[in-house]
Amino acid sequence: MLIERTDAIEPNELLAHTGWELKPEGLCKADRCVPTGGASLTPELLSEKLGMALVTDEESGVSALGPESGLGGVLLDARMPDLELPDRHGRPFSLRSLRGTRFVMVAWASW
Repeated sequence: MLIERTDAIEPNELLAHTGWELKPEGLCKADRCVPTGGASLTPELLSEKLGMALVTDEESGVSALGPESGLGGVLLDARMPDLELPDRHGRPFSLRSLRGTRFVMVAWASW
């Protein structure tokens, strides 16, 4: 959601762009509601309450909000987390050792 820098976001604009609707109990989407405490819908509040990344360009007065995270957390940057996994021989291997090189990580889950 691209936002021109203002103090508050209009509820109908939020609904149209994100699917979140302002109701008396807070911001709601499907069967999930997040209390807002009656605060105005600022980009900062939405970022905090809905787990949406917020990037602002102060010079141009534009912010980008979203997408939301289903788990309550968001990636704030593109850095790989520090992981240690077993290699094919079962020895621990740290992804940190690949710093500065390009690699592809493939993950699979049976569920």
